[in-house]
This record gives sequence, structure tokens and C-alpha cells, in this order.
Amino acid sequence: MAACMTESRSISSQNDFVPSWEKQEVSTGTTIMAVQFDGGVVIGADSRTTTGAYIANRVTDKLTPIHERIFCCRSGSAADTQAIADAVSYQLSFHSIELDEPPQVQTAANLFKHMCYRYREELMAGIIVAGWDKRRGGQVYTVPMGGMLVRQPFSVGGSGSSYIYGFVDSNYKSGMTKEECLRFTAEALSLAMERDGSSGGVVRLAAITEAGLERSVILGNQLPKFSSA
Repeated sequence: MAACMTESRSISSQNDFVPSWEKQEVSTGTTIMAVQFDGGVVIGADSRTTTGAYIANRVTDKLTPIHERIFCCRSGSAADTQAIADAVSYQLSFHSIELDEPPQVQTAANLFKHMCYRYREELMAGIIVAGWDKRRGGQVYTVPMGGMLVRQPFSVGGSGSSYIYGFVDSNYKSGMTKEECLRFTAEALSLAMERDGSSGGVVRLAAITEAGLERSVILGNQLPKFSSA
């Protein structure tokens, strides 16, 4: 009995020296965004991944391909969102083979919705699904925590989104070109990264059209500036 108590104290004392951030869940505390334009969509995200208050990765790629012209932007638990994205990508690939044609963006969004709703008690995941298909063109769908699904002309998510709702509401214009959407997304993400401690790193952007995918990265020293403070 005494030996068991000694072993218990030894294990406890070892755990006491584990830093608190190592016990935290890896989270993509983040800012993600997608904007629809005539002919496609623009998606963007910062690149910071946190574990509590510790920055686990400064250059994470949160723009995850689901199919050739369908991507998702991930916020929440990194493990949860990666698992969901892998599962949806797997199902969508089989669906595409059965149809013998590329899948629809709405189909991908519905798969995310069903999975997020079914496991809503276990998952911490906020997803933006965006892409292009020949039936509906460019589309943006929001799947927040809990499994709701709504199509929007633009969407923002993640911990940094609360800082930029006013900015995006006042600066969004319907009928923007691809270049205007890229600039709009870069400015919104940069503003969120200035204010949100869980967002940072570089800005990753992608434009998805019928012609394919165009990706770009804006480094930290090249981000738009809003003040000298």
C-alpha cells in the first residue's frame, strides 16, 4: 500500500512541472474569411495556431482543399477541423466518382453541416466552405459551431472576426471584381490580426474560379497598415 502511495506522489509531482500550455488543446484561434464575386470566390486566413497562450505554429495553412475547386477555412480545435475536413474530402471523392463529374459546393457544405450537427456535443469547429461549380458558380457557405448552414455573399469567422464585423459591413460592395475581393479580404484579415492576440503570422489568400486555383501569401511586413500606433 505504501509503495502505491509513493508511486502516486511521484507521478503527481512530475505532472506539476508540465507547463500549463502543454495541457491546452491545440486551437486555430484565428481569422478566416471568404467573399463571392462574379465568376468565383476569394478565401483567406491568417496562419497562427495556438495552444492556450502559446503560439504552436506561426505559418499554418488553414485553407484546406476538399476537392479541385472546393476549399474550406477552419477555425476552432485544430484536431476537430482537420478530422472533419479529411472525412468530408473522402466522402466527396467517392461522390464525384459515382457522378462521374466534379461535385457541387453545396454538397460539400451539406456534408460539413451533417457532421458538425451530428457530433455537435463533441466538436469545436467553425467552418467556411467556398468554391466554384458549373451549376451555381462561386458560392460561400457558413457552418458555425452547432451545425447550422447558411449561404452568404461573404463570411468571416474565428476569434478575430468580432473585431472586423463593422469594417466588412461598411466596406463590402456587391459586384466586386476578383482583385477588389482580394484587397478587401487582405485588409480585413490584417485589421483582425492587429487586434486579436490569437490571429497573426502571414495572410494566405486563394481565388477559385472555373479556370482553377490561384494562391498567394502576404508576409507580415507587407500587410496593409491602418495606423502608426
